[in-house]
Amino acid sequence: MANDIDTVAYDVVDRIAWVRFNRPDKRNAMSPTLNRAMMEVLDELEFREDVGVLVLTGEGAAWTAGMDLKEYFRETEAEGLKGVRKSQRESYGWWRRLRWYQKPTIAMINGWCFGGGYGPLFACDLAFAAHEAKFGLSEINWGILPGGGATKVAVELLSFRKAMYHALTGEPIDGRTAADWGLVNESLPLAALKSRVTEVAKVLLEKNPVALKATKDAVRRVGVMTYDEAEDYLVRAQEAANSFDDEGRKEGIRQFIDEKSYRPGLGAYDKDRQPR
Repeated sequence: MANDIDTVAYDVVDRIAWVRFNRPDKRNAMSPTLNRAMMEVLDELEFREDVGVLVLTGEGAAWTAGMDLKEYFRETEAEGLKGVRKSQRESYGWWRRLRWYQKPTIAMINGWCFGGGYGPLFACDLAFAAHEAKFGLSEINWGILPGGGATKVAVELLSFRKAMYHALTGEPIDGRTAADWGLVNESLPLAALKSRVTEVAKVLLEKNPVALKATKDAVRRVGVMTYDEAEDYLVRAQEAANSFDDEGRKEGIRQFIDEKSYRPGLGAYDKDRQPR
């Protein structure tokens, strides 16, 4: 069933939620209305039993061209600091929500991804782009720095020299370069993009959902920790995960050791079978 909440649309098919920025006439620029709609959609989908993976993409020829210069900047700035802070909370809020989402998330970059679009790009756990996609930190071209976390995203995902060049020149790069630089996992022809994302989503759907959540959180958390801090965090994280689903872990071990029905290095155990 398809759903449309103002400027965001989504379908749920075979446990994959296909969420779309839906302002194709504005290259899916993020307005205050779109940001509020995204929070509603994330609320709606996060704990639905028929959703195992969320894919974020764009309607038409763009993923998102970034923040809407008229609605997000000019119109909110006209309301003074109150308006600016409100619009920032709404946009940064759903990006933060997406970073720590209960389900694994995939960015499917079908077209333009500029400026503020780097916020949700980084928020998604995995990212796949079309060769034809365009990425850019265009803020420098109209007189501001890449805010909203975009500078942090560039430094987090790129080498220092590439991040500096990307931010200072405002020059766009294509999907192939984005993959080479590390902005996305892979780049492939637009015609093959959805098929590849579906393939990856189906792999994720095979995994234990508690382990998926614990793992995605761990990858984001440990990067700023020392080794000893990370070691301690991961021990505690596994213990916390066991409190949610200790039987699933034991069933996986049982299928490997007792049944010899799968190999952990080559695939997932059958999580749909009842533990014995």
